[in-house]
Amino acid sequence: MTTLTLQSRPAAHPNVRALNILRDLPEVADLIELCFSHTMDGEGKRYVQDMRRAGHDSGFLRWAARLGDSTSLPLSGYLWEENDRIVGNASLVPFRHERQRIYLIANVAVHPDYRRRGIARALANRALEHIRQRKAAASWLHVRADNPGAIRMYSDLGFEERARRTTWSAPSDPELVDEQGRFVVTARQPRFWPLQLEWLHRSYPDELAWHRPWNFSVLRPGFLNWISCLMLDINVRQWAAIEDQQLQAVLAWMPGGRDESLYAAVRPGADPMVLSVLLKRARRELHLRSHLTIELPGGDYDPALEQAGFKPQRTLIWMRLKYAT
Repeated sequence: MTTLTLQSRPAAHPNVRALNILRDLPEVADLIELCFSHTMDGEGKRYVQDMRRAGHDSGFLRWAARLGDSTSLPLSGYLWEENDRIVGNASLVPFRHERQRIYLIANVAVHPDYRRRGIARALANRALEHIRQRKAAASWLHVRADNPGAIRMYSDLGFEERARRTTWSAPSDPELVDEQGRFVVTARQPRFWPLQLEWLHRSYPDELAWHRPWNFSVLRPGFLNWISCLMLDINVRQWAAIEDQQLQAVLAWMPGGRDESLYAAVRPGADPMVLSVLLKRARRELHLRSHLTIELPGGDYDPALEQAGFKPQRTLIWMRLKYAT
């Protein structure tokens, strides 16, 4: 386990200053879009649009300025400025989990014309100093797996890889042929729930729950939960794959927010292709949806996902730095 003990605060760099949300958000949004547009998914594009919209909403900015570090919105961070131009950014997003303060360092971006000058490292160091001063338990960040330079830099700063997760996407397809093979696909049965929950926690680890609290309670069987989902207009679909009377996997679909996602629970040691069978069934039966997404540990089920017609969108490496107490 890597921990970090920082010495006395280094002198502030003259080009580094704190983000001012009352005036900087539109320009920061432009910088993020410039740096990441070629890899930005739908969620990322919406994020940039929201930032621009917020930057022009004086009422929101006055409200946000009063909140400071108490919000999970990216309203704090540090900028690198030259000649009155923002050319570098590092956002800070605070979270609270199990009574501990955690910070996410996000949107570390440097204008292409200013790279290879140590700007990203300087901003990351200033962000880490900010976090240390607030006595946080840990710093987290995520970086694309195809960005080796950034991975090396964060490793040099003391971050360790904790998870590698890939997001996959596929269009729905009502014409898919149902090829169950040796697996029997049925609706999920209540007796499967304990195993399903155990396997879900393997695919969606609690260690990352501070950032994305997966709400698996809506998948729980029972009349009361059914009534609750009905009142909240949550239409859950679940499919189970069985081989030789033994549960092999359960696939759940939960609509929510801007994305409609699939969640896989696969028996340890099961043939990974069982997931392909369930994913094809989901693509066929959810034909009214434009596309489906699923996020899983990177590399674990890649052949099964490809066989089911899913394509990888991005692989993120989640890295953590814990602070010495």
